[in-house]
Amino acid sequence: MAQSGLDLFPYTRMRRMRRSDFSRRLMAENQLSVNDLIYPVFVLEGKNRREAIESMPGIERLSIDLLLIEAKELVELGVPAIAIFPVTPTDKKSLFAEEAYNEDGLVQRTVRALKEAYPELGVITDGALDPFTTHGQDGIIDDTGYVMNDVTTEILVKQALSHAQAGADVIAPSDMMDGRIGAIREALEADGFIHTRIMAYSAKYASSYYGPFRDAIGSAGNLKGADKKTYQMDPANSDEAIREVALDLQEGADMVMVKPGMPYLDIVRRVKDEFGVPTFAYQVSGEYAMHKAAIDNGWLAEEATIMESLLAFKRAGADGILTYFAKQAAQYLAKK
Repeated sequence: MAQSGLDLFPYTRMRRMRRSDFSRRLMAENQLSVNDLIYPVFVLEGKNRREAIESMPGIERLSIDLLLIEAKELVELGVPAIAIFPVTPTDKKSLFAEEAYNEDGLVQRTVRALKEAYPELGVITDGALDPFTTHGQDGIIDDTGYVMNDVTTEILVKQALSHAQAGADVIAPSDMMDGRIGAIREALEADGFIHTRIMAYSAKYASSYYGPFRDAIGSAGNLKGADKKTYQMDPANSDEAIREVALDLQEGADMVMVKPGMPYLDIVRRVKDEFGVPTFAYQVSGEYAMHKAAIDNGWLAEEATIMESLLAFKRAGADGILTYFAKQAAQYLAKK
């Protein structure tokens, strides 16, 4: 844009508006609020059980009874939703992930307990099979170890229906199988779950930032060094993400997800600009672990760094953020 004479210094001094707190607040282009936060939680079997996650300091695996106490605090803070990730006992894992759609499984019981205790809290469930397979892959494998798309989708549909029947508000397929959103949407409609929302992990990258999460749910050891590059996206690609999002929207997704978060903010921006749909991002376990390590070593200021990192998602165009900092951020926001 061409500059007029009045646009030049000293008539234009950009620092004028930065001089005072009130004027900085008035011209802030993006705001972070508690309404932007989704808290991912790890749930395990038993009662009155909590387990620290070594690679995610401050985050714990919780039994359902203790998770309900956590949920009460989240509701009081105004956090809109919680995302459930199960820690499946080894003896319930199998090649065909039957536990994923067990109507009395850990996830299904957790959903029922949360919705009974706090019906106003949004409950999001993960649509993927890696917590339930003996090999740690997100689907059913053939003799060569390749994840088979269509067979996996059939089981994902069963899983999604079991979650909807338990009362889940949002099904979030994170598996990256082709066509699974359409298959799940069709099944939900056919069974009368017309209000169940789908948050599609549309651009989920084969990232190195997932390590602590795999520790948390107990799938890292099952993978035995294998990767997920045949179904998760190549970090080198951006246009491919747009195609993935377009397909998921055509198949019936209500919301789309970019994962990981901060290293992929360019993808968040492209998705929001291209489609203008509810767009979410996941500040994943590796991002959390890096921040916590620097904070705990005194290298970064805790509150300022956490809030800056989350504001970056809003600036990039995200409507909401899955983050392990959600409770902390909500507490910070409540003080203001």
